[in-house]
Amino acid sequence: MPSTEITDEKLKCPSNSECTSSDIKHDSDVEYNGAVKKLSHGGKKESTDTVVEELERGKKDALESETIAVKSPDDDFPDGGLRAWLVVFGGMCNCYATFGYVNSWGIFQAYYQDTILKDYSPSTISFKHIIRIPYSKITRHRRCEHSPGPVISYTPTNLEPTVHRAWIGSIQYALVFLPGLVVGRLFDIGYFRSVFITCSIVLVVATFLIAQCTQFWHLLIVQGFLVGFACGGIFGPTQAIVAHWFKRRRGRALGFIAIGSSLGGTTIPIAAKNLIPSVGFPWTMRIIGFILLVFTGICNLTLKRRLPPVNVKGGLLNLAAFKDPPFTIYCLSSFLTFLGIYTVLTYVNVSATQLGSSPDLAFYFVAFANAASLFGRWMSGLLADKTGCMNIMIPFTFFAGILTYAWPFTHSTASLIVVTLIYGFCSGTYVSLLTAPIMNFGGEGDVGRRIGMFMTITALGAVAGPPISGAINAATGDFEGVGLYAGSTVILGVACMVTARYLVLGRWIGKL
Repeated sequence: MPSTEITDEKLKCPSNSECTSSDIKHDSDVEYNGAVKKLSHGGKKESTDTVVEELERGKKDALESETIAVKSPDDDFPDGGLRAWLVVFGGMCNCYATFGYVNSWGIFQAYYQDTILKDYSPSTISFKHIIRIPYSKITRHRRCEHSPGPVISYTPTNLEPTVHRAWIGSIQYALVFLPGLVVGRLFDIGYFRSVFITCSIVLVVATFLIAQCTQFWHLLIVQGFLVGFACGGIFGPTQAIVAHWFKRRRGRALGFIAIGSSLGGTTIPIAAKNLIPSVGFPWTMRIIGFILLVFTGICNLTLKRRLPPVNVKGGLLNLAAFKDPPFTIYCLSSFLTFLGIYTVLTYVNVSATQLGSSPDLAFYFVAFANAASLFGRWMSGLLADKTGCMNIMIPFTFFAGILTYAWPFTHSTASLIVVTLIYGFCSGTYVSLLTAPIMNFGGEGDVGRRIGMFMTITALGAVAGPPISGAINAATGDFEGVGLYAGSTVILGVACMVTARYLVLGRWIGKL
C-alpha cells in the first residue's frame, strides 16, 4: 500500500506555493480521485467495468490508509509479569482453602464417628460407602490445661472394607462443583468480587462454628452445606480468571494453582490429627479457621479479573455450547473419569491395613498420594504449554486407569506404596489440567458459564462414583471388582478425551 507518512516540514504544493502537511493529499487519495477523473473527463475511454473496479480499489486503499490497526485487548494476554503470577499465587491459596480443606474430611469423619455422632448408626449418618482415613478409637487422658474438653489420642481401628462416609462430607464435596453453574454465570456478567468476598467470610465463619457443633444437624448445616457452598463460590471463578491472564502459559498457570490442593490435602489432615490430642477439637477447628482466614485473605488481595464483563445472551445455561461435539464429548469424558478416578485413594488405607501395615502408617497413605500429586501437577503445568494440555492428560490418565486395575493385586506394603505414589502423580496431572481444554472451546467472554456447566456435569460423576464402588465392594467383599469397575470408567473417559481431541484437530498428531 502506498505510504501516507507526512513530515512536519513545509512542503511545496503543486502550485509552487508553500503549504502545510494538511494540504497534502495522500497517494491513495490521488489514485482514488484519478479514477474519478478518468470517469468524468475521459482521455482514453475505458469500459464501465474497468472504471468501476478502479473506483472500488481506490476507495478501499483510501479507507485502509486512514485506519490505524489497534490490537484488541481481548487478544493481548499478559502470559506473565508480576500481576499475572500474583493471580496464580492467589489461585494456589484458593485451592488450598477449598479442595485441600474438603479433601481432609476423613480425619473429621473419624472424630465424629467416635464422639459427637457415636450414638448415630452408620446407616443414619452415612451416604456413601467410602472413607479416606480409617475410623479411630478414642481414648481419654487427663484434661489439657488450655483445652476445654478431654484430650483425644487416635489409634486407628475398625478398618473393615465396607465403611461409610457421612452425608456431611458427601454434600460438602458435591457443593464444591455444583455452584459452578451459578457462580460462572455471575462471573461472566461482572459479579465476581462481591460473591468471592461473601463466600470467603462464610467459609471462615463456618469453620469457627464447627467448633461449637454438638448435634448431627448442626454439622450437616455448617460443615456440609455452608462450608461446601462457600468452597464452591470461591473455587469456581478462579479457573475463569486464569483464562483472562494466560493463554500460551495457561497450562503452567493451572498446574501451579492445583498444587495448592495437594498441599492442603496433605498438611491439614496431619495437622488436625496431631492438634486434637494436644489442644482439643474446638481449638483445632479455630486454628484451621485462622489458617483459612490467611489463605482466603491472600486470594481476595491477589485474584483480579482483567477483561470487562460480557453479558452474553442467555441465562445460566448455554445449551448452544453442547452443539459443539468436542465440548460435549469432553464433558462426557470428565463424567466417566470421575466415576473412578478417586477409587484408589478412597480404599488405599484399608488395603494397606489388610496387607499388614500398621494403622499409623495406613493413615499416611492418602498423604503419600497427595504429596506425589503435587509433583504431578507441577510437572504437567511445565509440559502442557509446550506439548498441549490434552497431550499430557491423555497418557497419564490412561496410566492411572491401568494402575487402578493393578491396585487390588498388590501383595506387600512396599508395592502398594509404589502404586500409591505413581497413581497420585498421574491423577494429579489429570486434575490440574481438567478445565484447560474448556477454555479452548469458545471465547473468554463466556468461559465462566462453560466452566460452570462442565463442573456441574463433573460433580455428578464425582458424587455417583464412590457409592457404586462401595456397592461393588459390599457385594463382593474384595477390591478386584472395584478395581475393574473404576479402571474401566477411567479408560472409557480417556477414549472420549481422545475423540474430542481428534474432532478439534482433525488429525491424530498435533498440539492441543
